[in-house]
Amino acid sequence: MIADRVLPLSGIHNFRDYGGYAVEDGGRLRQGLLWRSAHHEQATDADLGAVDALGLETVIDLRGDDEREMHPCRRSDNFSARVLFAGGVTAGLAPHLQAAGGAIDVETARARMIDTYAGMPYRSALVATLRLYLAALAEYDAPSLVHCVAGKDRTGFAVAIVHRLVGVHEDDLMHDYLLTNTAGKIEERIAQGAAHIRARYGAEIKDEAVRALMSVNPAYLDAALATVRRDHGDIPSYAEAVLNFTPAMREALIDKLVV
Repeated sequence: MIADRVLPLSGIHNFRDYGGYAVEDGGRLRQGLLWRSAHHEQATDADLGAVDALGLETVIDLRGDDEREMHPCRRSDNFSARVLFAGGVTAGLAPHLQAAGGAIDVETARARMIDTYAGMPYRSALVATLRLYLAALAEYDAPSLVHCVAGKDRTGFAVAIVHRLVGVHEDDLMHDYLLTNTAGKIEERIAQGAAHIRARYGAEIKDEAVRALMSVNPAYLDAALATVRRDHGDIPSYAEAVLNFTPAMREALIDKLVV
């Protein structure tokens, strides 16, 4: 159930466990090890205490240096996890902000999000950090957290890759992705996103277009996965060719995460 997966934090959006799903060859993805969220810039002291209580060994930050400087994450004095990220700037903007340029109406917003997702499997900063993420998951048997800015686009793609590598069915993969639209303070997140989008591109962007940019849609993730299948056939082949994720690493990943 959604309530079982969401950590109710007041200052960190979309913080949830993405484990617990059945896998195709039998067994189930462990819970309490795989966490995802938006950035932690607005985290309260209580939020930071709840995060510390998870016992995170690794935090994977999918943002670029420019985004980290703009939205620095708060950490408690007790924070001890290692933070992994690829150096350098991103394409300049989070996907929802990149897609917002010129997206005045909802149809244009959705089309631009689909185009943005279609290129996501080859975004250089994202690819570099996904390599670090998958290597860490294969090596360490301890809780981890992956996040970007809004915790929905790059994070959603990263989680989808992990899900398929361990054998989570695509229906469940999509179910988890779409939880972003219902799990935790989405209206607050949309309102915050609207302020950033309108500050950058102007107040004429329609409310429906902002919602399309700040929510997730099956067509968005399908566009990224279609690129993967077009070029590599399936996600494991993409992971091996682009993310340097070997069959031995995949076996280690499954051994650590599936029970």
